[in-house]
Amino acid sequence: MKNIPEVKLGIIAVSRDCFIISLSESRRAAIKAAYKGDLYECPVTIENEKDMLAAVADVKAAGCNALVVFLGNFGPETPETLIAKYFDGPCMFVAAAEGDGNLIDGRGDAYCGMLNCSYNLGMRHLNGYIPEYPVGTAEDIAGMIGDFVPVARAIIGVKNLKIITFGPRPQDFFACNAPIKGLYELGVEVEENSELDLFVSYKQHAGDKRIPEVCEDMKAEMGEGKYYPDMLERMAQFELTLLDWAEAHKGAREYVAFADKCWPAFPETFGFEPCYVNSRLASRGIPVSCEVDIYGALSEYIGACVSEDAITLLDINNSVPKSMWEKSIKGKFDYELTDTFMGFHCGNTPSCKMCADRAVKYQLIQHRLLEPEGSDPDFTRGTLEGDIAPGEITFYRLQCDSEGNLRSYIAEGEVLPVATESFGGIGIFAIPEMGRFYRYVLLEKRYPHHGAVAFGHFGKALFEVFRFLGVKDIAYNQPKALPYPTENPFK
Repeated sequence: MKNIPEVKLGIIAVSRDCFIISLSESRRAAIKAAYKGDLYECPVTIENEKDMLAAVADVKAAGCNALVVFLGNFGPETPETLIAKYFDGPCMFVAAAEGDGNLIDGRGDAYCGMLNCSYNLGMRHLNGYIPEYPVGTAEDIAGMIGDFVPVARAIIGVKNLKIITFGPRPQDFFACNAPIKGLYELGVEVEENSELDLFVSYKQHAGDKRIPEVCEDMKAEMGEGKYYPDMLERMAQFELTLLDWAEAHKGAREYVAFADKCWPAFPETFGFEPCYVNSRLASRGIPVSCEVDIYGALSEYIGACVSEDAITLLDINNSVPKSMWEKSIKGKFDYELTDTFMGFHCGNTPSCKMCADRAVKYQLIQHRLLEPEGSDPDFTRGTLEGDIAPGEITFYRLQCDSEGNLRSYIAEGEVLPVATESFGGIGIFAIPEMGRFYRYVLLEKRYPHHGAVAFGHFGKALFEVFRFLGVKDIAYNQPKALPYPTENPFK
């Protein structure tokens, strides 16, 4: 199942009719030559509204789902901004820098034209992606296009996403709230189901002919001694249940994510914990968030689109013991104790993002709660546990608050190569100024305990995605020299 969009880019040049049209056309061709990826060059150069309609029809016919609108000269401000209205996809607006030499017939004034372009987009309440510095040479703009692709991929994905849920949020986990208003504002569709719906579908998959093949794939993924042989068939049956539900229920949407209730009733009813199966779907770009965390699933999906890689959802869980920091971190890594914390979940992180000692195990907390004291784990088995592999990460979340306002945070950091000495899917995370970020963003702005994790530094692209989606509050881990608005200056 393909669950991440493929961006098909097109470029349209615009030209104000009092400028030389060939200037825009030759500069457009130079961008096409400079860009190393696939870029459809629209043959229609826009000078008026009829040209705009023809150009948009041309790029649609070519299969483009994202556009580069290129001001090769000053540009016609009405037609060029109307592209964003008539084209159903994200549009980036960029402008040509002047070349060396001829500043008479060879001067385009696109630097000026970008101002009117931005002004007109605002007047018409149209959304366009404008890079940090949108004026450049062909090589500069080729680089901007490269930055635009992951942003466009996420925007296309969100606008065509359905989040499928099973069950209400568990008692005492109302932090995973999901005001529907914010989802609809983003263009996301939601299908909410009962856990009974899922269980009925699961039972219908008993004896599915595909189960042995999935079991073999699970064995190959984990390796001998790293799974429970008697659990494989049940977990494979559940995996097929989710995949088939996605295909049957995505309806008019192209992409799906799940937000499922995974406890306390699930393991005893289904006979296993769903975490390992969730991890396998996440590795394919189909997030399955825990505890019916709808905005967690959405956040994960955005990260999967941006990174084109596996992602996960973790609790911002526990502090690192001072003794562990002094023994394994202090003097070896440039982090204070308050810069560190442990990110944890029962076992939903894809195996490809974990250390070699990972294995399918049982959920210790659920075992204490649900199974007889002193008994061997039975239906609480099915988590994927082990330390998360060290490397760069981005911790982030898109959330709708209790007032219905969309807000987000992004913080880049790393997972340290330090043994956690704990259970679950877990890692020691280090984010510069995490202590202040924890107090003045996560606590101050009432964020829940779940955060999405992308494996790499993707803050730049995520920031642009959230801004394009209209999120006004995009918080980040501010350096010491930049106090938060409510931070006590006398501390």
